[in-house]
Amino acid sequence: MSTLSYEATGAAQQALEQHLPALVEERIATRIFAKDHTLWGPDAESESAIRLGWVEAATVSQPLVKDILELRDALRAEGVTRIALCGMGGSSLAPEVIAGTAGVELTVLDSTDPDQVRAALADRMAETAIVVSSKSGSTVETDSQRRVFEKAFNDAGIDAASRIIIVTDPGSPLDKASREAGYRAVFNADPNVGGRFSALTAFGLVPSGLAGVDIQAFLDEAEEAAEVLNDDAPENIGLALGTALGGTSPLRNKIVIAEDGSGIVGFADWAEQLIAESTGKLGTGVLPIVAGPDSPEVNSGAKDVLVVRLVAADADVELGENEVAIAGGLAAQMMVWEFATAVAGMLLGINPFDQPDVEAAKVAARGLLDAQPEPTPAAFVDGSIEVRGGEWLGGASTAAEAVSALLDTLRPDSYLSIQAYFDRLAFAELEGVRDEFAAATGRPVTFGWGPRFLHSTGQFHKGGPAIGVFLQVTAASTEDLAIPERPFTFGELISAQAAGDAQVLEEHGRPVLRLHLTNRAAGVAQLQDIVSALSARASATES
Repeated sequence: MSTLSYEATGAAQQALEQHLPALVEERIATRIFAKDHTLWGPDAESESAIRLGWVEAATVSQPLVKDILELRDALRAEGVTRIALCGMGGSSLAPEVIAGTAGVELTVLDSTDPDQVRAALADRMAETAIVVSSKSGSTVETDSQRRVFEKAFNDAGIDAASRIIIVTDPGSPLDKASREAGYRAVFNADPNVGGRFSALTAFGLVPSGLAGVDIQAFLDEAEEAAEVLNDDAPENIGLALGTALGGTSPLRNKIVIAEDGSGIVGFADWAEQLIAESTGKLGTGVLPIVAGPDSPEVNSGAKDVLVVRLVAADADVELGENEVAIAGGLAAQMMVWEFATAVAGMLLGINPFDQPDVEAAKVAARGLLDAQPEPTPAAFVDGSIEVRGGEWLGGASTAAEAVSALLDTLRPDSYLSIQAYFDRLAFAELEGVRDEFAAATGRPVTFGWGPRFLHSTGQFHKGGPAIGVFLQVTAASTEDLAIPERPFTFGELISAQAAGDAQVLEEHGRPVLRLHLTNRAAGVAQLQDIVSALSARASATES
């Protein structure tokens, strides 16, 4: 196992000194590994009692390795060299990080955007098998992706059942239906592990292993890390990180996770879901911000920000004030962050294993799909952008003025959330506006691709503190795509998901600016110009 290391300064070090002695004395580490469901209070006991399987996932999952590798070899012998994953949230983020860090190809389809789905279908279908991952077995996005892939296989003259692998909880609707359909393989995950804690279960291992990752070495590293964490000692890195995430006083509720040479590809995106969905409830929580080492938030000095740098094991890092540096291999880091998130939940006084506000956006989207109402009329149209917003829009008559009006609603403790509901692969450059918005506003900024963020930071947006300001970007597709045996299309589904989330946010009193791009390329360029102008004005003002 690569060496785990941890270093902290400022508020993080003070939190460690304040909380660590009690955590060690009360045997919190060994009690977590003993699955003591009383640690998070009486209201959390029923949920935590059935959600602590992650502490032993690395050991429990060992028998899966043989079956996964045998299936991988059989598929390769049949000429199947491309694995596509249909999944959302914890079912997709962990495998994406595992495969990316190992340098193996894994197509991750975690979108309902018609263009992105169509692109996944157009790539080497004859060489493709899909992994359909859904804990509940009823996730609408994953079900829709499975349906369209199954039709594409059949249309290409390929036996679809031989190319579909399922990962789900035992006894779920998907479990039963898949066995009846005769799909190639059905893997059951431990039902006592929540989705965002499932990296070391079948949800993380099946797609990664089929794609070519050495999952045996991955599990071995995680087992070693679990042994280190299961120790009531001051040197326990998981306890230290937990105090940094949830124990600063006053609470620094914006955690800037900066990739700074760790060699782990996309780790912050995985940690973002884990932390935001676990802690953002009851009006409290900590919001992860995915950033780079030179992003504006890293050097802002803001009183509500804590910086966590992901570094290489042998790195000589000079930390600034209120910073943490943590190093370790991917599997070890995943164990540490899961453990630390559980500790942070305890310090925050919340249940880290439920997600009470995630369902709200799903219900709203379902209602919009069923009712199929006319779209809300735009307040105005500027170039390739239709603008919709609340009373705070005032007299804005251009998209640039609308964005400025939204930013005027930011408070000294606010954050800006940018949500882009379209193809994250074809328009990946749009993520660059995150740093520019952070520079222009002086406040932390998150960037999420819809609808996948609904399964992660979406919980914090509604259940966390009421300090978020939201910029939603949707886009017209070049051509819609039908979902077999469903009364709605992918275009209608993603539109309803965006509108449903905006509706719930507005019901919670959050300001939401909706920008709809009538032409994707032109609209993205127009939005980038708006943000660049804002950033330039901010720089000129500072100088």
